[in-house]
Amino acid sequence: MTIAVCLKWALRGTGDERYGELSYADQAALEFALLTGAHFSQPVRAVTAGPPEADKILREAVAVGVNEVCRVDVDADISSAQVAQSLLDVVQDCLLIWCGDYSSDRGSGSVPAFLAAELEFSQALGLISVDIPTSTTAPLQARRRLDAGRREVLEVHGPAVISVEGSAARLRRASLRATMAASNAVIATRHAPDSIHQVNEIVTAPAVAPFRPRPRVVEAPQGQTALDRVRQVTDTASAKAHGETVELEPDQAAERIMSALRLWNYLDS
Repeated sequence: MTIAVCLKWALRGTGDERYGELSYADQAALEFALLTGAHFSQPVRAVTAGPPEADKILREAVAVGVNEVCRVDVDADISSAQVAQSLLDVVQDCLLIWCGDYSSDRGSGSVPAFLAAELEFSQALGLISVDIPTSTTAPLQARRRLDAGRREVLEVHGPAVISVEGSAARLRRASLRATMAASNAVIATRHAPDSIHQVNEIVTAPAVAPFRPRPRVVEAPQGQTALDRVRQVTDTASAKAHGETVELEPDQAAERIMSALRLWNYLDS
């Protein structure tokens, strides 16, 4: 069965199509796809969803050794769910589907999860390392980052969708001859299915903020002039209506403070 790698053509916020490129995470996914393809003697297929300018990254994939390339012709601003829907037909026959865990533009990393859900494949997302087994029947050994410096060890059984961090692998360098040959490579193109326009958009969760008590209702200051009103606002005696000056011994002063706190309901009576 074929090994697939899903690549994202991103502009990195420049807006200039000449500078569209792969993220480091996608480069790592491409390297793992080539490694598993060579190890299991399976062809490697690179796919992307985007406009014709995205052919650039597919030619880069051809230059480093990918056997098949395909681009699904869609707009660059569609949602992650629609991207996954558009890629289904070109990856559903694959044993392993490699993805980067983030892209250089939006960086949500949600396409692999949507893709696994649509295909009903196993998923292992956000991996920091992957060990390729010696046998085709053995599972992949992978590690995922957890909080507080901990790690989670996974066994990945195919068919599966796998996403990796950019630090997991470094993409091999293409030779000059392969790069020149890839510039003339024919890129297979498919049209996106009509169903992608019916995919529901992601529901944005409401913002969560720390608890903040409701503000107290305070009467507006009274006074003929602005200075009078400022004095009333800043005068604690007039604002609180219980300011006073007393001279007492330490034990008597402590008892007086406790009595006042009870009167103001800061302490239980």
